[in-house]
Amino acid sequence: MKDFFIGIDIGSTAAKVAIFKNETLIDYFTEPTGWSSIETAKKIKEKLLNNNITETNSNIIATGYGRISVPYADKVVTEITCHAMGAKHIFNENDMTVIDIGGQDTKIISIDHGVVNNFFMNDKCSAGTGRFLEVMSNILGITIDDLSLLAQEGKDTSISSMCTVFAESEVISLIGQGTSRENISFGIINSVINKVISMCNKTDPSLSYCITGGLCDNPYVISELSKKLNVNVKSNNLGRFAGAIGAALLAKKL
Repeated sequence: MKDFFIGIDIGSTAAKVAIFKNETLIDYFTEPTGWSSIETAKKIKEKLLNNNITETNSNIIATGYGRISVPYADKVVTEITCHAMGAKHIFNENDMTVIDIGGQDTKIISIDHGVVNNFFMNDKCSAGTGRFLEVMSNILGITIDDLSLLAQEGKDTSISSMCTVFAESEVISLIGQGTSRENISFGIINSVINKVISMCNKTDPSLSYCITGGLCDNPYVISELSKKLNVNVKSNNLGRFAGAIGAALLAKKL
């Protein structure tokens, strides 16, 4: 019997790690992915070794964008399975729809009686992602948090393109027209929200909703999703670690 169960979720912008000992989540941390998932995996291994967690006394499952870059993992598992398992644990529900807004993609996962019933992912070029918000924030010279705050004061502006590159051109054009940062911010956030809602509309409306991923603690995004779905979208500060937690829980079953 191993002492530790580790889940490593290597995303496009950040890697998340969850560490369980028996039934208890004892630690979790993030590591910037940077230019190389392989280098990120090495740094994670060093941190685990510094905490006396080795390949001998632990089971490790890797998931996410860079899951194949973790040579010391006992197994790799798809993101959908791990995010569903993690969300079930975090929110203690077996019937719900998980909204995961990641760096490079957005996933909508329907869980029915504890099992993934259906899922949807946006197109790789779609603007409805965390990376899109990061790019747009950089254009405006502000942080994503500032973008959300400004959006609350804006109105009547839309970003129509489904591609980040073309959407960037729209934003630059709006800046050139003298549109306020508040209104541009509103259009940017609203673009993401609308794309998420269009995906959620394909799921069972009777299920509750929860949000995971990098925007799980963004009050404005959660509020707008709740308004447009006409339901309270649940959040938790562990939401960004859903994939890693799910992977760790699966590691216990190895």
